[in-house]
Amino acid sequence: MAIKIKESFSKLREFFKKCSRVWHLLKKPTKEEFIMVAKVSAIGILAIGLIGFLVSLLMRMTVVGN
Repeated sequence: MAIKIKESFSKLREFFKKCSRVWHLLKKPTKEEFIMVAKVSAIGILAIGLIGFLVSLLMRMTVVGN
């Protein structure tokens, strides 16, 4: 039982070390980078919404048609 607890703490410690390394490599995005990410995200959300709407419309048309 004690061995499993030590292994768990060891794995947790390694995870936090990896997180710390990544955290130190991060940098604040420039305004242009942020705007680009926002635009790409908005386009993705709109595309998924449009696909969902078209599927919904298609389903309604097939149910009403029968």
